[in-house]
Amino acid sequence: MGFFDKIFSNNSSEQSEKPSLPWKALVSESQVDSIVEASKSNTQLIFKHSTRCGISRMVLSQFEKAYNPDLNIDMYFLDLLQHRELSRAVADTLNVYHESPQLIIIKNGVVVKHASHGEINTVDLSGY
Repeated sequence: MGFFDKIFSNNSSEQSEKPSLPWKALVSESQVDSIVEASKSNTQLIFKHSTRCGISRMVLSQFEKAYNPDLNIDMYFLDLLQHRELSRAVADTLNVYHESPQLIIIKNGVVVKHASHGEINTVDLSGY
């Protein structure tokens, strides 16, 4: 199997090796307020991703491979290309400078950690 075949393969045995993450789509501004409120009882995570950016795609892939499914974190995925205004609203509401890719962790109503680019994969989620 060639390099591109491995990347774009629909082979189910290869797909089963990839962790299935419990992503929830972040598609509306009202969800941001709900995420902040929910963070008072459970850690919330937002992953802002640009589907056209190779770096973002690489960081997302590394994040998904390293993710521990035993963590009790609600995970939201924001497609920046489809929801540019929402991305700005997230930055404004959470008072976090917009970057892409970006990981934002919210706990007890406040952002406790945010990271972008390669720094995302150095974040130890078990501490939250």
